[in-house]
Amino acid sequence: MTRRRFYAPPEAFSVDRKSATLSAEETRHLRNVLRLKAGAEIFVFDGAGREFRCQVQTIARDATDVKVTEQVVAAQPESSLNLTLAVALLKGEKFDLVIQKATELGVTRIVPVIASRADVKLSSEKDSERKMVRWQRIALEATKQCGRAALTTIERPATFERLIESSHKNSLIFAEREGNSLATTLGEIQMSGATVKALVGPEGGWNDDEIEQARNAGWQIVTLGGRILRAETAAIVIATLLQHRLGDLK
Repeated sequence: MTRRRFYAPPEAFSVDRKSATLSAEETRHLRNVLRLKAGAEIFVFDGAGREFRCQVQTIARDATDVKVTEQVVAAQPESSLNLTLAVALLKGEKFDLVIQKATELGVTRIVPVIASRADVKLSSEKDSERKMVRWQRIALEATKQCGRAALTTIERPATFERLIESSHKNSLIFAEREGNSLATTLGEIQMSGATVKALVGPEGGWNDDEIEQARNAGWQIVTLGGRILRAETAAIVIATLLQHRLGDLK
């Protein structure tokens, strides 16, 4: 039987981890959508990689108390690849799609990037906060669906300049020109337990200055070849290829 899965952050569990409290939003789903009652068996994951078999105790208007009966193996394992996917901001549903699919593909963290040719400009701190709440909700729903017990971290939007300063030896920037093939680049990366940062550009691509800045900061430039992909397609394809070559996607 498919697990009925709910999310509760670590702080929602008791100190002895024998009980937990579900939020108002999770309670509405449990009560109004699934129509569960006291005594029902559910599974609760904490977003940090742990999952528990639980029994519903009491259902209130804005909270549900559950008893933890045992810790279980997560419905689906985490990838051995520690993958950060940095993506230039895209309009509305395009970026939402990237968040959803990247979470399903096991990406560890996602960084929205403010680039010179990005489709979207953040108008204010309030605008940024509103988008963060939306993206985190999309990531949570995707986590429930795909069986992961660890939440993908959605980092705050970063400028291109600030992001490239945080390079390490496995930092890859994907561009339509001037790069090596992915196969050549990955030949230099340790296959098991790798940590990789992948940067994907906007619809208009990177300008020459951005590519040069990344190169000077130690990023490896990668060109996929083949057809020209939309930015959201490229982000999903890159996450898939990296999980196939370095992670657990067979």
